[in-house]
Amino acid sequence: MADGAPFSMLAEFETPEALIDAVKRTRAEGYRALDAFTPFPVEGLAEILDLRDRRVPWLGLIGAGLGFAVAVAMQVFTNFDYPLNVGGRPLYPLSAFAVITFELTILFSALAAGFGMLYLNGLPRLHHPVFSATRFHLASKDRFFLCIKADDPRFREADTARFLREIGANTVELVPS
Repeated sequence: MADGAPFSMLAEFETPEALIDAVKRTRAEGYRALDAFTPFPVEGLAEILDLRDRRVPWLGLIGAGLGFAVAVAMQVFTNFDYPLNVGGRPLYPLSAFAVITFELTILFSALAAGFGMLYLNGLPRLHHPVFSATRFHLASKDRFFLCIKADDPRFREADTARFLREIGANTVELVPS
């Protein structure tokens, strides 16, 4: 977006039920770039908002595979460089590699999922445009906010504000980027 362009339209609601109803009506109206801010988890809101990003579990799986490969390769190459032939045991005993392999698989999986989640969420982000909204501080106390982003194809400043007032928003505010 260009400088001076709006980031979103932010609507305030008093109850979680009013927010859920507003999100349903906003979806039915054709808006798709939506977000909601609530002081506590609201059951069913994520499904209505259609949050389907499944990249973090895949990053965890990729990290686990990489951890497994690194652990096995590290132990195999160590045994290749420093072979210990004790009692006729195999040079590459996979059962002896199990503990280190398990530990590195879990470690890499957790690190990949954790850092992947931070990256995909754009964190650490010290300031978000909605923080500049005048009443947004109430999102952590007792109010519920619906955000329609300006990059939504249906977003028209006047029409979107009118629509949000029609569906019962207490306040409607344009959030600059």
